[in-house]
Amino acid sequence: MTTEKRPQDADRVRSMVSEGYARVAKTHSAADGAHARVVGERLGYSQEDLDAVPEGANLGVGCGNPTAIDRLRPGETVVDLGSGAGFDALLAARQVGPTGRVIGVDMTEAMLERARANARKAGVSHVEFRKGNIEALPIEDESVDAIISNCVINLSPEKDRVYREACRVLRPGGRIMISDIVLERELPAVVLDSIDAYIGCVGGASLRADYLETIAKAGFSEVRVDREASFATAFDIEDPRVREVMEKLEISEDEAKAYADAVTSLHIYAKK
Repeated sequence: MTTEKRPQDADRVRSMVSEGYARVAKTHSAADGAHARVVGERLGYSQEDLDAVPEGANLGVGCGNPTAIDRLRPGETVVDLGSGAGFDALLAARQVGPTGRVIGVDMTEAMLERARANARKAGVSHVEFRKGNIEALPIEDESVDAIISNCVINLSPEKDRVYREACRVLRPGGRIMISDIVLERELPAVVLDSIDAYIGCVGGASLRADYLETIAKAGFSEVRVDREASFATAFDIEDPRVREVMEKLEISEDEAKAYADAVTSLHIYAKK
């Protein structure tokens, strides 16, 4: 059974992930944007979605399209956990309209700066981005209609706290729409504990049964997987970032493909 990181390890993991994503935010280029668009298409974003956000909002580091799991309604308040450069938050803002509200929460200052700049470029005023950890949300109790997240919760060393916090801030009947990854079998610790694996959404991942049980134990009902796909479908062995990780971890192509086959991307829905 996969266990959560000990509390003394949790801050180290969060710091490691934040540093890695700060690097992504600061070094993302136009060439990376072209690759991110290809990844977005593979993950289920429409051409309209990809065209609707400023260049640089889509960093190509997700594992699905959480805004497609269930319809967001005009006037709703939505929180995006680990909002990154603002891609999904800006798409959610289009769905809830000007009478709604979207709050992105991220712990990385460089990502928050990028997200705020993208919101300004998009001319969207009903989106805000707050600094905070998803294990301790800077959100009031029972003030939110829906929570979305894209390949972020798996990175948390304390997933049980994340889902308890999600339950706390949701109104009764509120829902979560989560794109995330799970393991179908254990992977070597050298892979799961690598910062590069974290940035690739694999580090810190839990076994499928453990992950879904964590959601139910946090107080959610109607927990279901709406769609799933092998992580290998979005895995590009020629991606320079993948190549860099393979080189650092001394992983062969065959090993990398086998690891990707052990990972599944899930679209998860549940209600409070």
